[in-house]
Amino acid sequence: MQPVVVPEPGDTVRVVDVRAFGDEQQVRAAVLACVVREAEAASAVKPRWTWDDTNRWYPALLTAGVRIERAHDLRLAHRILRRSALATWPEPAGTPAGPWGQMMPAPLAAATTTPAADAPAALFAGVEPATQTPGPDPVAELHIQNAAVEGSSAAGRLRLLLAAESAGALVAVEMHHAGLPWRADIHDAILTEILGPRPRAGERPARLERLAERIRDALEAPPSLNPDSPRDLLKAMDLAGVGARSLRKWELERLDHPVIEPLLEYKSLYRMLTASGWTWLDAWVRGGRFRSEYVVGGVVTGRWASSGGGALQLPKNVRRAVVADPGWTFVVADAAQLEPRVLAGMAGDEAMAAAGRGADGRGADMYAGIVASGAVETRELAKVGMLGALYGGTTGSSGQVLPRLARAFPRSLAFVDEAARAGERGEIVTTHLGRSSPPPGEAWHEAQSGAYLEENGDGEAAKARSYSRSWGRFTRNFVVQGTAAEWAMCWMASIRRRLWALGEAPEAPQGPVPDPFAARPHLVLFLHDEVVVHTPVSMAEAVADEVRAAAAEAGRLLFGDFPVQFPLSVAVADCYADAK
Repeated sequence: MQPVVVPEPGDTVRVVDVRAFGDEQQVRAAVLACVVREAEAASAVKPRWTWDDTNRWYPALLTAGVRIERAHDLRLAHRILRRSALATWPEPAGTPAGPWGQMMPAPLAAATTTPAADAPAALFAGVEPATQTPGPDPVAELHIQNAAVEGSSAAGRLRLLLAAESAGALVAVEMHHAGLPWRADIHDAILTEILGPRPRAGERPARLERLAERIRDALEAPPSLNPDSPRDLLKAMDLAGVGARSLRKWELERLDHPVIEPLLEYKSLYRMLTASGWTWLDAWVRGGRFRSEYVVGGVVTGRWASSGGGALQLPKNVRRAVVADPGWTFVVADAAQLEPRVLAGMAGDEAMAAAGRGADGRGADMYAGIVASGAVETRELAKVGMLGALYGGTTGSSGQVLPRLARAFPRSLAFVDEAARAGERGEIVTTHLGRSSPPPGEAWHEAQSGAYLEENGDGEAAKARSYSRSWGRFTRNFVVQGTAAEWAMCWMASIRRRLWALGEAPEAPQGPVPDPFAARPHLVLFLHDEVVVHTPVSMAEAVADEVRAAAAEAGRLLFGDFPVQFPLSVAVADCYADAK
């Protein structure tokens, strides 16, 4: 089955099964959960639900306790296929984006509503009638996307990419629904310990205020000087003869003046206050849960972003507040040197894959394997050189090591070098599964055109070369970072499926975990190459095994039987900070 959910005017939806010759039914939005639940239970081969936006439909299904196995997100798929150099899209290149290309993900907080007190939970799955406005035709768009994939030069890879991206959308909504366990009292205690007691509105915490006074004294500035204003602070520093051209940390550390020590400390604590202080706590933690809104594929390479809360960069000093519920624990896993391993698989570089396996065949540290290969003398040089290869570093230690890595691993270095040269020529590059880079922008084309005008001198030619090299560094990394994101999506999709197959804990622990995950292990956090699973304590060992197996499966999905390994660092801990 591939049922397509089609919004209708008012409070109804059509569910059209495109694999059953247009068989369809029209139902009230409020009972869509019943339709979905029955279809999921009816067959061992689960339906692939197709809709315009997972954020629009899935939160209410989860609120009704309904989890789906598979989905196809037309909005996400459209964005991939319309840009992919591997797909045959019906519109000519450069055609302005239509309604599907302009569609933005629905905000999850708005998509999730609460049932009325007398409404049976099993029947509740509604989007409010006022939001049920028909948009572009999902059925027609699905046919266009299917044709684009079938006519592509790599249909299998594109299907995998679309399936992984759509599975990622399901994971993102499920993580928002379940939430990351968060102890507000511990968070408050951390802030109080570091900053002082919570201040009244409009005031600074005590420690910041003391540092502000030291900054004013060191600069002989009036009490009105506000250290939070870069303009005013730089002006006061100039009058005091500090000699700072900016407030960047590396520049301040080079200066010798009494203001530097309290200013650096103030900046560090101010960042903590603004990024994860009491305002953040009030805004993002409710009922013992932190719920960030992930943006699937929010970065051009396919990596995730977040639209609020900063889930992809949780500060280390507040991770002690991430505490599992009683009877539950965390399984935390992160992939070791993911991008170099992905590069080995893309380039078919057996030498680098062997370095990744290491002498013991398990390869927990690829940089140590590069040292063992004889390419460089130290792990630090291996790391610096590999980062230079991935990001285009050509100076300093990186520039010195790159020729040695190129001799040891010629296929990998040639692969990223060619991606860089393609970018310098203004060409598009594509990830392993088929996500293509955007073309260079207008500034790039203007710089190239200006370099060839007779009236322009050497300055314009140098500018053109600079723009070309910059875009080449982008495309060099795009192919690797984008493919690493594809591996991560396949990893999470496999984890999601495997966790559900483990079933419920024999004795369901108590706590605020909502259905359908109340007694099941479930993903609660994703950080590019790291996942956190909240699991009943009795299932922790089985969860860890499945997370490792999922990493191996993701590697096979992308690279078949090529012998590149993706080892994980896995820890079980009741507090997230203890796992790192």
